[in-house]
Amino acid sequence: MTTPPKPPADDTAPKPQPRDAQVSLWKYLSLFRRDILSAQPARLYHAWMAEFKTPFFRSYMVNDPAVIKQVLNERPNEFPKSDRISEGLKPLLGNSVFLTNGEVWKKQRRIIDPAFEGGRLRDAFPAMWDAGKACVARLDALERDTPHEIESHTSHAAADVIFRTLFSVPIEDQAALAVFEAFQEHQRSQPILNIGAFVKLPQWMPRLHRRSTTQTAKTIRRLISDMVAQRQTEIDAGTAPDDLATKIMTTVDPDTGDRFTPDEMVDQVAIFFLAGHETSASALAWALYLLARYPAWQDEIATEVQGLEPDFGAISSLKITRDVFREVLRLYPPVPMMVREAACPQTFRKRAVKTGSQIVLSPWHLHRHERIWESPDTFDPSRWQTDSGKACAREAFMPFSAGPRVCTGAGFAMIEGVLLLALIVRHFKITLDDRPAPTPVAHLTVRSQDGIWLRLSRR
Repeated sequence: MTTPPKPPADDTAPKPQPRDAQVSLWKYLSLFRRDILSAQPARLYHAWMAEFKTPFFRSYMVNDPAVIKQVLNERPNEFPKSDRISEGLKPLLGNSVFLTNGEVWKKQRRIIDPAFEGGRLRDAFPAMWDAGKACVARLDALERDTPHEIESHTSHAAADVIFRTLFSVPIEDQAALAVFEAFQEHQRSQPILNIGAFVKLPQWMPRLHRRSTTQTAKTIRRLISDMVAQRQTEIDAGTAPDDLATKIMTTVDPDTGDRFTPDEMVDQVAIFFLAGHETSASALAWALYLLARYPAWQDEIATEVQGLEPDFGAISSLKITRDVFREVLRLYPPVPMMVREAACPQTFRKRAVKTGSQIVLSPWHLHRHERIWESPDTFDPSRWQTDSGKACAREAFMPFSAGPRVCTGAGFAMIEGVLLLALIVRHFKITLDDRPAPTPVAHLTVRSQDGIWLRLSRR
């Protein structure tokens, strides 16, 4: 590999303008509702820890790798997932593994994890390859010499991967397409901010979700329920394909002997689709934008992937592509923040943290932290082959969380992202449009405020 020259220090990857240092609570809530990232002050890119006080709760943003390790790796049972953020997600996700804690979560992971082991990923690779080829074909049919909003296409591709690997159907399948379209509508209607995120409400009190949010969630869950029921019929008849859905639905919890009920499986499929589709679409779109902005790296990938064949083992040879994708995940982690809750009194950095405090872990700020990373806002995939870069990767890189609650699909996502990026760059030269640089915004995932517009031409 001939390493492309590093961009100048002032040529930074776009990030949102932070808010003023001091704002009122209501101003903060307004900013937060519009975008999680620009609602935060600039000092979080430098601080090891910051405290936020509201009349309803106290929260701590933690960027100190040693404290993050305590929360996620060393004492995770003392920091369960906060139910504040889940308040806005429950209409769609129900009691999925993304939201649960304790014994319920442990049981769910015992059933789900075997489906994402290394051997199963090898089995899923042909479906990923087919989804990638279908994506290339759709992009090839687009009008030439015209800018296209690329996030819509990466969203389509990521959804196709989910349906092919989970249910062995392409996104063009009637049921799969209906779920995808309903999910697009749900995203437009569902803000992450719900009253329950700020005020702890009793179980009986209505959560005041938008009507469109609850309606689209019901539609998605009904459609998924139909797919689960059909798959159960195929399992009972011995005709089910050997895909992720079949594996999960037939796995028995070794501790209890239970399988997922149909309703439990609907919860899990909903989070597979949300996490596996939304996050992959976000990362791939930003990857294509950065390669258009830094064409020397695009050329490196194009050379590396010319001989790529549909062989699972070939993924390990895509070292440049993988470093580029990791750098994209550093700069634009799809899930920008995670929230835990202190289940008992704690002491962080000689500061007392009371029971019930919200512990905010922000991959967005950690990955761009000025005291950890060299040139933190600069796109530089070569950093992953340096000693300092490798050290930072061990201590301050967590696009999929870390510890026992690390995303079960992390390995899946890395294979999918590298493969789709490789196939697209092998077939197309990607260039910028003359629009201003995209502005990142975050609700559930990090997307562009006005889309990412790029031009594609055949190589």
